[in-house]
Amino acid sequence: MYQAIVFLPLAGFLIAGLFGRSIGARGSELITSGFLVIAAVLSWIAFFTVALGDGEAFTVPLLRFISSGALDVDWALRIDTLTAVMLVVVNTVSALVHIYSIGYMHHDPDRPRFFAYLSLFTFAMLMLVTADNLVQMFFGWEGVGLASYLLIGFWYKKPSANAAAMKAFIVNRVGDFGFLLGIFGIFVLFGSVNFDTIFANTAAFMPSEGAAEAAQPVLTFLGYALDPHAALTIVCLLLFMGAMGKSAQVPLHTWLPDAMEGPTPVSALIHAATMVTAGVFMVARLSPIFELSPTALTVVTAVGAITAFFAATVGLVQNDIKRVIAYSTCSQLGYMFVALGTGFYSAAIFHLFTHAFFKALLFLGAGSVIHAVSDEQDMRKMGGLRRLIPQTYWMMVIGTLALTGVGIPGTLIGTAGFFSKDAIIEGSFMGHNAVAPIAFVLLVVAAVFTSFYSWRLIFMTFHGKPRASADVMHHVHESPYVMLVPLFLLAIGAIFAGLVFQGFFIGAGYENFWKGTLFTLPENHILEEFHHVPLWVKFSPFVAMLLGLLIAWQFYIRSPESPKRLAERHRGLYAFLLNKWYFDEAYDFLFVRPAKRLGRFLWKKGDGWFIDGLGPDGISARVVDVANRVVKLQTGYLYHYAFAMLIGVAAFVTWMMLGSSF
Repeated sequence: MYQAIVFLPLAGFLIAGLFGRSIGARGSELITSGFLVIAAVLSWIAFFTVALGDGEAFTVPLLRFISSGALDVDWALRIDTLTAVMLVVVNTVSALVHIYSIGYMHHDPDRPRFFAYLSLFTFAMLMLVTADNLVQMFFGWEGVGLASYLLIGFWYKKPSANAAAMKAFIVNRVGDFGFLLGIFGIFVLFGSVNFDTIFANTAAFMPSEGAAEAAQPVLTFLGYALDPHAALTIVCLLLFMGAMGKSAQVPLHTWLPDAMEGPTPVSALIHAATMVTAGVFMVARLSPIFELSPTALTVVTAVGAITAFFAATVGLVQNDIKRVIAYSTCSQLGYMFVALGTGFYSAAIFHLFTHAFFKALLFLGAGSVIHAVSDEQDMRKMGGLRRLIPQTYWMMVIGTLALTGVGIPGTLIGTAGFFSKDAIIEGSFMGHNAVAPIAFVLLVVAAVFTSFYSWRLIFMTFHGKPRASADVMHHVHESPYVMLVPLFLLAIGAIFAGLVFQGFFIGAGYENFWKGTLFTLPENHILEEFHHVPLWVKFSPFVAMLLGLLIAWQFYIRSPESPKRLAERHRGLYAFLLNKWYFDEAYDFLFVRPAKRLGRFLWKKGDGWFIDGLGPDGISARVVDVANRVVKLQTGYLYHYAFAMLIGVAAFVTWMMLGSSF
């Protein structure tokens, strides 16, 4: 069963990719979507068997991979609760995205290629989450990077799509370099890249080890000899660098909003289930290592809190409907990393789980809006769509309720985001590291902003007077059911996933559910402590959500002119947020332009003038020059040739006479 879950998407990719022209677009759609539906059903069976049942963690061996000296790597599937959760998330969302794409991409001539790429993306993510060792995880890690490049740049005739695809690929290479160094460091410290071996040997790095033993250097990094605890911190930070790239954390976040250049179903798959969740999963999988480095966890908390706040501020002023949701993803990933940094790993995965449903719902709902308004994405050119596409409207409202965390504190009444996001905020209040209190404040402020920009999207898109042209409004229509049914199913998850699974992920059923998959030190009691936060802390996310809603209502329903006046009054701040804190401009100044100047110098001077000029081009030019001079002797006149022969004979006779005299 587990081999089928992982390899059915690969089979769909190969069939659609190699034989797409033969079986046609319809055949490619049905085969890839059918395989993903089967994989999704099997994933839920695995989830109930492994996570909710009595099944223990186990490994499904596939084949031998690498055996070289101390490096011994098998290709195997690691099946435990964490894997089962990720299988459900990846395959469920991917299957619904495949089905949705049948309607959304109906007019695209390259549908076989599109569906092949979607299935390849899913397979790569499945290889990542089922990895039994770091080498196999890196294979899936790079696979999702490749697939994202192909899908973001799917409409390769658009220069903006090509630029966005390259940006995602290059920025992720920065993070992946750190991840690769982290893998090397793990091998040096633990002598293996297999998870079981690594986790079994973490006891040697426990804080209780003797000082004399701890002082012995075990790793040299940048010329510094590091003791075991310092070495472990460096390795964790390098691994986290990889997570920052994949999961779009500041400062490696810049690729994520530009990824909106791909088709909308791609955005849903990247943001809800595949690429951006890889970093969160990796840190959770390696929790036995991260838990031993308080410094690394403090950095993770700080980066997550900054990202949550930063992305929420940028989302306040974006006008592209997909970019608003993209920055929302970036912000929510920050929440997850705050949970990871405070040692609340189960809350991070719980939010990843619930976030997959409502974020996929929002992206696919946005795609339905774009489909209805003739591919327009600017919310300033929408408005008044509520009565024209009511089913899409209510699906977007449900997604917004879940994202903003609507619910009643202290009760079991609430949407999926209410249970998972509030748990992270409460956990950050009880966090033990130095930046946890600051993280709590930033997360609450980010919750206000999240509520504001989420309801701003709803009000600008669906309420008020229509701002589109009469022709566009005349053609507005509800999406077909092949696009709406996936929204209905995701809406169920967005409403009930938190209520149904809260007890398993972070409640009384924690031990039986996780079965030791996630590791925390005995002194980290955050799982128990977050239940006993002060009442004002429990109500702070609710107040933040309500405040954001009321401000959005005031600005975009009661007084639609207020945002414009406010922007004119604070032009500097508005420009700062609209230009995304000028990260792209700073990177362009610091890295892109110097790299271009260096490249041009090496091209023109180094390669063109020096190497080619003094090398092959210079030699060939001298040969041509000599040949041109010799050619001038070929005049075509007989007396010129006779004269040359006489001179030659005279020279020859002279040489003979002089030679004989000596």
